[in-house]
Amino acid sequence: MAVRSIDFTRLSLMDALDLAILVEEEAEERYIEFAEQMEQHHTPEAAKFFRLMAGNEAKHGEELSERRTQRFGAEPRSVARAMIFDVEAPDYDAARAFMSPRRAMEAALDSERKAQVFFKGALPAIQDPLVHDLFSELLGEEVQHEALVHAELAKLPAEHGPRDEDFVDEPAAQ
Repeated sequence: MAVRSIDFTRLSLMDALDLAILVEEEAEERYIEFAEQMEQHHTPEAAKFFRLMAGNEAKHGEELSERRTQRFGAEPRSVARAMIFDVEAPDYDAARAFMSPRRAMEAALDSERKAQVFFKGALPAIQDPLVHDLFSELLGEEVQHEALVHAELAKLPAEHGPRDEDFVDEPAAQ
């Protein structure tokens, strides 16, 4: 996760909402990318889970956008996507060609935890009480999302198929 040029001490509520929306958009796009990769590799169960996660991120982003519009109308953004990277989006190297639903859910768990680290890490620097409340709320939602993924993981049978390591090529002599 990388955060670039965000001064949390001066963050306004509008900027905080915009950042949160950007975080959701980035995660949604990454989950869609992963779903498409899984479909290409004929792993429909993992693709289905990644599409579910993309839908959840889109829904959360829409809710935040509605809150922003209600409060600030069409006021232009003063934050940009370049200010964040991988706050909640799953790591690019988390996708595997023959990914099981369990591995897909574990990648989502890691993403929810990354988002928690972001929001929790920002809280001590935030001066504006409204921004602090928003980030505390968003942190709580990420904790709830983690619990939901854990609940889905608990429904899965034990994994007996191939592991990621089964598809790694040995180094070749040069």
